[in-house]
Amino acid sequence: MTTILSAGDRFVRPELFSDAIRAAVGDAVPLDFRSTCSEWPHEPFGPVENVDEASGTVDGMIEALRGVEIAVTQLAPFSRSIIEASPELKLIGVSRGGPVNVDLEAATRAGVIVVNAPGRNAQAAAEFTIGLILAASRRIPAAHGELARGTWRGDYYSWEEAGGELAGETVGLIGLGAISSIVARILQAFGATVIAYDPYAAPTGGVELVELDELIARSGIVSLHARLTDETRHILDETRLRAMRPGAVLINTARGGLLDYAPLPELLESGHLRALGLDVYDIEPPPADWPLLSAPNVVLSPHLAGATRETAERAASIIAGEVAAYLGGGELRHVCNPEVLRG
Repeated sequence: MTTILSAGDRFVRPELFSDAIRAAVGDAVPLDFRSTCSEWPHEPFGPVENVDEASGTVDGMIEALRGVEIAVTQLAPFSRSIIEASPELKLIGVSRGGPVNVDLEAATRAGVIVVNAPGRNAQAAAEFTIGLILAASRRIPAAHGELARGTWRGDYYSWEEAGGELAGETVGLIGLGAISSIVARILQAFGATVIAYDPYAAPTGGVELVELDELIARSGIVSLHARLTDETRHILDETRLRAMRPGAVLINTARGGLLDYAPLPELLESGHLRALGLDVYDIEPPPADWPLLSAPNVVLSPHLAGATRETAERAASIIAGEVAAYLGGGELRHVCNPEVLRG
């Protein structure tokens, strides 16, 4: 009998993990499921000991992991002390792209395999990006809000106030991975020309790869999709923001650290940026006195790009496939610490 802990939350619920694993494993291996459920997103995640973006407590996890061989989760903490206190643990499945809630070094030292779920939210985030581009470019939220308050903004039809179309526009994507490749296909269906900057990507799907400065100079819409690393932090700094085409639209659904937020209020007020759409921030949530909360031509959302039921189901399904491979002696596809397998 293999004991599995489904450590879910209010998005990727414990039963999503359990049902997906049962479906993937079938009757081949007897399974004993335990479950816990944190209150995220109703309660925020945060650091737990030496891991980040975690939801749960050290004592609670140590107790839940007693006798457990496999643990699957989105946000439960797996800090060094938790891993060291769980000698029977052999596999941790984290249903997200970056398992920052797991101490990989401690897991590797203990011989625990860690797998993740890359691409779980690619479709959701791509569709959300398109929605944010349209909402910001065409002032949809502002028009709705003003109409709801009793103001008919017919002047939005004036030349000075009117938005632009995607057809015929050049859209620059900074980063060309799973999400932005879908964004590119959707934009091309609208009739946009899509260019991208990504020094690690190959040309794909009719997307022209260009240098970053060329992308900034050519694009009427710029959308961020890069991973956040030391190399990409503030990849759009003040100098590059001021080099954007006058009247350009800027979108960030990736990571707050990719963008220098300080010059944005002035760039919006001056009209250098026509509109701004943000789902991520350098500080989350932004402080109450943050200038962009009241700036014109800004569309804001609270880090929701991946929030679809399909994302939760897909995340559980990807991890269930890894669990089935582990139990069946098959090849694991998404191992974060492959040195454990070599050992």
